[in-house]
Amino acid sequence: MTTVSSDINAAAVKSSPAEKVTPMMQQYLRIKADYPTMLVFYRMGDFYELFFEDAEKAARILGITLTARGSSGGNPIKMAGVPFHSLDPYLAKLVKLGESCAICEQIGDPALSKGPVERKVVRVVTPGTLTDSDLLPEKAERPLLAVCTLAQRKNVTVGLAWMSLASGALRLMEFSGDERTVNTRLAQELERIAPAEILRADDGALFEDNPVAHTQRVPEWHFDVVKGHKALVDQLAVATLTGFGADGLGAAFGAAGALLRYAHSTQGRGL
Repeated sequence: MTTVSSDINAAAVKSSPAEKVTPMMQQYLRIKADYPTMLVFYRMGDFYELFFEDAEKAARILGITLTARGSSGGNPIKMAGVPFHSLDPYLAKLVKLGESCAICEQIGDPALSKGPVERKVVRVVTPGTLTDSDLLPEKAERPLLAVCTLAQRKNVTVGLAWMSLASGALRLMEFSGDERTVNTRLAQELERIAPAEILRADDGALFEDNPVAHTQRVPEWHFDVVKGHKALVDQLAVATLTGFGADGLGAAFGAAGALLRYAHSTQGRGL
């Protein structure tokens, strides 16, 4: 089964043996090589720093400052950081957008270190393995959720969109595989999200109505992917969804379109 998410480019900056980089940067590159598709938060004093493409992506998604210091391979080393005491809200935002993060801490004693302080990844936060109580998606709010399914031969793609009408927070998810695999994953995600109401196409046959949430059947054309993408862009008042890490999604846009249409019709006002 494949899960669509906004993973960063695995081609992080690579340094040749002859290239002169600081011992600290050598340490970072070794750690990053073990987590090529995750955003690595590298502890430096009172901040967690991100470098290179991680820094660019974090700056774009989180709205934090992107700077540059030193160079590697003749290119400036791009940096972005967050205070250590404010990490969790940033992680929550990233995970809700489908990002995975590796938290690298200082584990050595600076007073005893002859080179860079020893560091290692002590925590990995991903949408599928999230256990931190402060970051878990809210179940008390019981959001509205829409499910869109797209089938191509034996492969099925499921897109989910869910929103708390109280806060206006909208989230998307998409995963694919054979019918049995996606049914299992879908049941797991519905249990985790715990929606109060589920929207599905009136002729959808992928899954049974959820016994713990009200299921509302709506016309299949409400789940049109192209119209869903436009509805999402209009709702967010942006020209593109690139900054939200939503590139490459399809069924999730269909789900978002149906959800926004239903929410607008039931609320009788803008969201």
